[in-house]
Formats: sequence, structure tokens, C-alpha cells
Amino acid sequence: MTVWRTTKQAAQLDVHRTLGGGWLQRPAPRRDALANLFCFPHAGGTASAFRLWPLGLPSWMEVMAVQPPGRANRWSEPAISSMPVLVDALATVLSEHADKPFAIFGHSMGAVVAHQVALAMKRQIGAVPFHLFVSGRRPPHVPGVDSPLHRMPDDEFVREINRRYGGIPTEVAGCPDVLALLLPALRADIAALETFRPDDDEPLQCPISAFGGAQDRLTPRAHLEAWGSRTEGPFRVRVFHGDHFYLDAQRDAVLADVSATLALMQRNNTTLEATG
Repeated sequence: MTVWRTTKQAAQLDVHRTLGGGWLQRPAPRRDALANLFCFPHAGGTASAFRLWPLGLPSWMEVMAVQPPGRANRWSEPAISSMPVLVDALATVLSEHADKPFAIFGHSMGAVVAHQVALAMKRQIGAVPFHLFVSGRRPPHVPGVDSPLHRMPDDEFVREINRRYGGIPTEVAGCPDVLALLLPALRADIAALETFRPDDDEPLQCPISAFGGAQDRLTPRAHLEAWGSRTEGPFRVRVFHGDHFYLDAQRDAVLADVSATLALMQRNNTTLEATG
């Protein structure tokens, strides 16, 4: 799990890299980019999870990482505990950047949010990603088997988060002052995820790639395969070595796959503008 920025670090963020009222961070602005890659973090996560991604992606692709409220440079804003509210806000912001082709990547909770935002953008403005990458999460129509987390007392909540997912460092879990800053956003994200009841969503037409960690017990291959019903386009699964947070250790391999996939999409279209 990403360790959140301190307030001082957040204040030092380059304002020129922030878009959409703070919703999007641009780790490496590329004015001449032909397409955007919108990246959605895991529950409690921040846009900084994708800060190094531009180094492993083609120069024609710009990373725009989602920064939800209640964390990092958005500490003063209340976190959102409703999936529909979160999705509506993000669909509005991302629609402002749909003037060029875009792909979407979401990890864990971010996979569900990314998928719902893609559907919302399709309904609202008729724009769809030319590729959707979902990672480390079952699709919303597949029920979970574990008991809900978001109403648990703090101590139990932290223990159960670590038991299921891992990722909260020992030094953070043992520091009440730090937890008091971090838990509201994490709890709100978990509440949004656990209380979400999706409609009978129509499938997308774009290709979907479902990624996962081989040792992630909460997201077995069968859960990744279930994403295939969410598209009428091509679908594939790839499993990397690692647990729920395999993205950190396997970043180079993940980005090589994403880059090759996006490059293939570019070659298969005379212009990226023709996708959509």
C-alpha cells in the first residue's frame, strides 16, 4: 500500500501538473502526446502510485493519474464513500480530456472504478477507451465471500486489511497519529466498494486485459477471467508473480506489456483518432 505524502510534500506539488480541480496528476507532462492513459489507484491509494510509469511507456502516451479527495494534496477535502458519486465526478473530469484517444488502467478498487467510469463516459459522451486494463480485482458482478470491512473499529479494520491485502507498513500501523490521517480516506474507499450494487451493465466494445498476481488469494484467475463478460471486444488474462500488490515489484514487466499492447493498438489504426 502506498505511503501517503506528508502535508509539506503535498504543498510542494507542481500546480502545472494538476488538472481537473486536482482530480488528475500528470507525472511527466507531454504536450505532444497522441493519447492519454488514465490510471486509477487502489483503495486508500494516491496518484503517486503511477509517478514512475511514464518512464516505461511510449513517448506518444501521457499518464494522467487519478487523485481522489481526502489524501495527498487533497487532504482538506472529504473522501467520497459512494461509488456512484465518485464515478460521476470522475466521468465529468475525464470527459474534458477525451478530445484525444485514451486508455484506462485500474488496480484493485481502481479496476472497478475504471470500468464504471468507462461505462459512464460511453453513456454521457459516447467516448470509450481504446483499451481497458483491470488489475487485482474481480468484476463488480462477481460477489465476494469475505465479511464487510468498512464498519469495523479501527484496530480490527487495520488488522483485517493487512490480513486480506497486506500493504500497511508496520511503522504506519503502529502510529496512531499517522493512522488518524490515513484511515478516513481508506475507510471511505472501502465503503464505496463494499456498498456498490452495480446495474446490469451493458458490455463495452473495447478490448480488456485483466492482470493479477499469482499469489493474490483474493483474486484468483477465475475472477480475472470473469472480466471477459464485460466486453464484446478482445479479452485476455495475464498473471504476474506476486501478491495483491504485485504492481510494485513487477512494474517493468507490467509496463512492457502495457506498452506492447498500446503499440499494437496504434499500429492497427491508421490514426489513433480513428479509435473510439
